[in-house]
Amino acid sequence: MAFARLSAIVAIALGASQLVNAALTRRVTCSTGQTTTNAACCALFPVVDFLQANLFDGGVCGEEAHSALRLSFHDAIGFSIHGGKGGGADGSILIFNSTELAFHANGGIDDITARQFPVFQTLPTPLSAGDFVHLAAAVGTANCPGAPRLQFMLGRPPPVAPAPDLTVPEPTDTVTSILARFADAGFTPSEAVALLASHTIAAADVVDPTIPGTPFDSTVGTFDSQVFLEVLLKGTSFPGNGSQAGEVLSPLAGEMRLQSDFRISQDARTACLWQANINNEAHMTSAFKAAMAKLQVLGQNTRRLIDCSDVVPVPQSFAGPIKFPASFSKKDVQIACPELPFPSLATVAGPAPTVAPVPGS
Repeated sequence: MAFARLSAIVAIALGASQLVNAALTRRVTCSTGQTTTNAACCALFPVVDFLQANLFDGGVCGEEAHSALRLSFHDAIGFSIHGGKGGGADGSILIFNSTELAFHANGGIDDITARQFPVFQTLPTPLSAGDFVHLAAAVGTANCPGAPRLQFMLGRPPPVAPAPDLTVPEPTDTVTSILARFADAGFTPSEAVALLASHTIAAADVVDPTIPGTPFDSTVGTFDSQVFLEVLLKGTSFPGNGSQAGEVLSPLAGEMRLQSDFRISQDARTACLWQANINNEAHMTSAFKAAMAKLQVLGQNTRRLIDCSDVVPVPQSFAGPIKFPASFSKKDVQIACPELPFPSLATVAGPAPTVAPVPGS
């Protein structure tokens, strides 16, 4: 009898567990035929399609995708855990653009906001500026093969004021000042380095204004760890009109190496964090996704937000592995983290490449 009673209790417990799991995974079918875990997210599927058609050239990992990710960082980093440095991920950079675009660190952002603002104003479903900026970043990043599927939380209130100046780190800053700014916003050195994975699909427009759209690595259309490798290669030349503030010698023609990236790759506090990403796409993308999830809700009450991450497109996978650019090998690497074994990488065949600028820059 005791055994029968125990069996009944176990059966009830299992049944209850199954009901809970079913409730947790139950999905809503939207009028578009797509499914989501929350009915409030249904209105976002037409918005995503609208962004792809009107902002991202039908779903391309191009200049607009790179720019959307950059804009989300410049918007969200206007925040301090101690207060007084902006509302964080609130879209203030879009609404108060006349103020924030005057800041030196936001050089080149004017082209992005000029492109995004008309799209923001004509969305099929209106969104707050914060929701728009950070949904656009998630969708644009998803267009890049190898990228993680970023989280998107819906429900940010409208921004109430512009962020103050001097919240965005600059390429000329020291590692100490960069880490201090990130710490002030609530990020560890590991998370700061993780966010720099964004540079794998990024380009410089104003470090040297004579060569807009100059990529930071040779595979700018792919979200891979190539930038972490190429920043470590010995530099030989500048890509444009000589040395500019914020850049150091680059290993490849047509490629720009930011002074801040190189310093972080060589600093004892961050060198191993940097090197750990090389040819370790799973580590790089998971760390980037986690850091972005934190960044994109800075200053927000997450208890009032709805997780609509399942409206974000699923990125294509990265074929990998990464390789040394043609004519380069391990002998060209400026290793600053001897504690970690450097990965064994093949070299692309042929002569040293010239990296082309990002189209549309």
